[in-house]
Amino acid sequence: MSDGYRGRGAESAGLWGFFFFLAYIGAAIYFVSHSDGSFWGVILGLLEAMVWPVYVMYHVLVLLGA
Repeated sequence: MSDGYRGRGAESAGLWGFFFFLAYIGAAIYFVSHSDGSFWGVILGLLEAMVWPVYVMYHVLVLLGA
């Protein structure tokens, strides 16, 4: 049952995963630094850091008329 392809999926996406991890860290720093410093403000900043690419893509598609 061993076909020689085991574990190659994660290897091919390693560079993109690292890029997205750095983007998340940068976004988290940005959103947390703009919060009021409370516990829930920090949690909201971390959640915003996860979903900001969705808003960017939505607005790009709106600009393109899609």
